[in-house]
Amino acid sequence: MILRLRGVEHAYRRTVALRGVSLAVEPEEVVAVTGPSGCGKSTLLHVAAGILRPQAGAVTLLDQDLVTLDDAERARLRRRNVGVVLQFGQLVPDLSALENVALPLLLERHDRGAALTAAREWLERAGVGDERDTLAAELSGGQAQRVAVARALVTGPSIVFADEPTGSLDSTGGEALLALLLAAARERGAALVIVTHDNVVAAHADREVRLRDGHVEAEAVLR
Repeated sequence: MILRLRGVEHAYRRTVALRGVSLAVEPEEVVAVTGPSGCGKSTLLHVAAGILRPQAGAVTLLDQDLVTLDDAERARLRRRNVGVVLQFGQLVPDLSALENVALPLLLERHDRGAALTAAREWLERAGVGDERDTLAAELSGGQAQRVAVARALVTGPSIVFADEPTGSLDSTGGEALLALLLAAARERGAALVIVTHDNVVAAHADREVRLRDGHVEAEAVLR
């Protein structure tokens, strides 16, 4: 398994987000995590990607025990082997689109010229090549989401986590971005975990995991 969660629990003060969630994802598998608003979908993604450390349970990602890694070690693992697309892009506002996409490579001390070339290629694939010099703060919501997807894919990750990746786009743009995510994952042989409330997006997955009130309510194999 490329990802395994066992009995994961997490709460924000008095609000319990995850109640003993267990989940396993195989290499190259596409998993859609669905459920109503507030059911714990985004928290599950943040825990699985090592952004949040759960308050109980075990998380193993790429053979690494995320619970025992410190913040710097988890960040390094994400930069090298994990792609993350959060809601609303989460770009660095005072960097250009090009600089945002190249950033994970530059932080790992890749050659600057090669990093910028790779970033340009992924911006083109994401449909925002013309915005490469635009500051992230000046991008529209849809453009920022496309840049965030390019940034998540530029390192050639082994697994990609995407939180409502099509939420800021119209149906046509959303379909194109979803197709890019799926194609990039297949090219790389990467796993893809998509948090979504959109049944059309979920239908592209190999398996759907439905959350309700912080626990797994049901799972279904789709293909």
